[in-house]
This record gives sequence, structure tokens and C-alpha cells, in this order.
Amino acid sequence: MKPSTRIKGEDETLDTFYHGRILVLQKKKGYRFSVDAPLLADFIRTRKSDKLLEIGTGSGVISLLLSIKPFQHITALEIQDSLVNLARRNVRLNGLASRVRIVQADIRNFSSKEKFDVVFANPPYISRRTGHLSTSREKSIAKHELKCTLSDIMQRTGELMKEEGRAYFVYPAKRRMDFMHALEESGLRLSAFRPVIPHKDGEANLFLASCGFRAEKERPLAPLILFERKGEYSEEAQEIFAGRIHAAIV
Repeated sequence: MKPSTRIKGEDETLDTFYHGRILVLQKKKGYRFSVDAPLLADFIRTRKSDKLLEIGTGSGVISLLLSIKPFQHITALEIQDSLVNLARRNVRLNGLASRVRIVQADIRNFSSKEKFDVVFANPPYISRRTGHLSTSREKSIAKHELKCTLSDIMQRTGELMKEEGRAYFVYPAKRRMDFMHALEESGLRLSAFRPVIPHKDGEANLFLASCGFRAEKERPLAPLILFERKGEYSEEAQEIFAGRIHAAIV
């Protein structure tokens, strides 16, 4: 699929993923996703019958990337007007209107008649007590806990997910203790944990986590190393960015 420059505004970029299978519009100035989005999309496991909920979709990128996997439907929540509009355009651009619905909502008061099989989020990383706000309010809300906290997200995940459901997150390694505390408060348990290490001999800067109500024992996974050599992605990272397909959950 060859992208057309006519579908993007002057203040936007049009990026391609998975060898052109997925197209994503982003603002040149404003919130732009990073490597954590495709990492989380790869980490999430789905069934054909699953109904998914994304908390804080931004431009919609993770839900778009998940479209290569089996599922019934995704409800993707976003609070910011500008990003809601962008996410809806991205859904239409990729022909996913029947599978992905963008809903403008505040997770703290969002309600649903049914619970979800899978809940996932790439939460704001920076505590409202720390860090410097961006001159872009869109960036600040996406990256800082201004509209909701990690505890808010975990609490609502527990309330909106089925008893046998699965939750998936990507989060900074330096805030692991905050993550575990919020998880415990929500009644969820950690089922799998995978550190993300930028360079082979370095330390983790992110982690991927799957959680559930019925998890009995945490399953540590081998670290995901992004770069084997300077400037060269590892073989696994290349597979992730190319849109590898895992076997669906049975």
C-alpha cells in the first residue's frame, strides 16, 4: 500500500508500519507515539471472540497495529478532542471502522453494559508530582498523570474486565514499584513480566506486563533486547516492527 500525501494535513506526518499494512497519521507538533506502542501491540495475545478495551488510545496506533491479530472488536477510549479526531481518521484510513470504535471518554467515569475480555493501556508515564510539562498541552496530558493516575487506570481495568480476562501494559522500569502497588490495590495479579532493555549489556528502561484476577504465579520472561549492536535492531525487534504473528490463544 503506497501512502498518499493528499490524506494528511500540512501539520501531520503519514507513517507506515508492518511493511505498509498499517498507516498512521500523527501531528508534527503534539503527541507522537514511540517504540513502546509496537512493543505492547506485539505482547498482547488475543482470541477471535475477544472484545477489547484500550484506555488512552492517542492516535489509535496500538489498536491499529492489533488489527493483524484475531479479535471481535476494540473499543478505544481517548479524552482529548484533537486525538479523538485523529484516531477516528486513522481508523477510517485503514478500513477498520467495523472492528475498532474510538470513544471520547474520561476513563474515570466511562461506563459499559458489558465487560471486556482484554483491557490494555500505555499509561501516562510521568507522575503529576514530577517532571516538566511540555509547551504542548496535548503532549503533557498524554505523558503526565494530569487527567488520570496509574491507580485510576488499574482500578477501572479491574472494574471493566471479565473475571477470566487479561490485561496488558507497558510502563517505565523505574516506576515498577508504583505499578505493583496500583496493581495490588485493583485486585489484579501479575501473570507475566518482561523487561525491555535498549542495549544488550544495559539496564531495562521499560517493562511489559500481563495481569489477571486468576493469575497464580508470576511468569518471568526473558528480556527483550532492542539493539544488539550500535544502531542495529536485534532480530526479535525487527520481527516485532515487521508485524510478526503469534499463534492465537485457544
